[in-house]
Amino acid sequence: MVYTGALQRDYERLNMMTLQEFLEKQFDENLMLAVLSGQRSKEKEAPSKVRIRQIELKGSVCYQASSTVGTKVLHSNYSREEVIAYVEQSLQEGGFSQLQVQGRCKDGSVLVSKKGKVTVKVKEHQAKEPVQILAHNRVKQYILKEGTPVPFLVDLGVMNKEGKIHRPAYDKFKQINRFLEFIEDILPALSREREVTILDFGCGKSYLTFAMYYYLKELKKYDVHIIGLDLKEDVIRKCNGLAEKYGYEKLHFLCGDIAEYEGVQKVDMVVTLHACDKATDYALAKAVEWDAQVILSVPCCQHELNDQIQNKLLSPVLKYGLLKERMSALLTDGIRAELLESKGYSTQILEFIDMEHTPKNLLIRAVKTGRSRSGEALKEMTDTIHGHLTLEKLLYPDGFDAKEGV
Repeated sequence: MVYTGALQRDYERLNMMTLQEFLEKQFDENLMLAVLSGQRSKEKEAPSKVRIRQIELKGSVCYQASSTVGTKVLHSNYSREEVIAYVEQSLQEGGFSQLQVQGRCKDGSVLVSKKGKVTVKVKEHQAKEPVQILAHNRVKQYILKEGTPVPFLVDLGVMNKEGKIHRPAYDKFKQINRFLEFIEDILPALSREREVTILDFGCGKSYLTFAMYYYLKELKKYDVHIIGLDLKEDVIRKCNGLAEKYGYEKLHFLCGDIAEYEGVQKVDMVVTLHACDKATDYALAKAVEWDAQVILSVPCCQHELNDQIQNKLLSPVLKYGLLKERMSALLTDGIRAELLESKGYSTQILEFIDMEHTPKNLLIRAVKTGRSRSGEALKEMTDTIHGHLTLEKLLYPDGFDAKEGV
């Protein structure tokens, strides 16, 4: 049979194009999406599907393959020559049986039979909009945005008057925004019908205290009263001066310890960052006493349990001082979270970056639900390791009753 005109062109597109030719024509600047599917490999770590698109990486266009392996998605970046070789190998060596390609001017497909026969099809269509290549290193959308001057960040040396972040302070800028993301998540727990009282113990230079006030008052329009407590008088004087300068009428700084502070009857949120050792326990106990709706705590220097912990089963590991110290710190924060759960809080332990020294720390975030959890399993564990925290004694002065659940 002799084909002419359009039929001849269709015949060539359907039957005469080799896999190599097809890939060379499809993987160019007009590629929108390519998908490898029809997994044939029986290997446990073999991907079930691979999606390929163009991205911009460090100023150059490359092809990113996103491989689905179980519940994970793994990313690999290739040049044009590399991605063509990767796709060809995946189809010819039995990894996948199908390839679907979407392009700006034409779509295509490849089917590989069990016997290895390759069928290539191409379908031209009306040209779509030019392919939008996404930058892999796109700018993250922060709550406090670069380019928008924020008065306290200017005075604290994080940005200049035009809103440009000073390079040495960029990590601090990211950390402040990360902290505000933690607060953003708990906004439903804060009332909009009345004044919200927040107490920040150990506020230090107060980057985060000012950020909280600015975010809640100026951006989210909450009626907030924030009290910053610290033991350093010079820091308190400076912070009060800045608050007055900005006209932050409901932001005050006092010299004092949270364990002894009696200036308010009710606190809606308690923030305690880097309260050393037992100071965290006193702060958490005070928050529970105030019936705080939200608690954000980044503990440090968890020594108390390290001095107590004993367990015959764990003794081969506990004899190493460094390991004992780290295990004690993790157990301490886990026990604190569970004690808060026993008092009607829903708790999470999240990763947070220290403002000054940038190690990764843990943040305990607790939101009041009123539904307490039995502490039976916790009591059994603390008895087993012979470790009892100050927080337990403060919350349960008459003894931790495992069956207490409220």
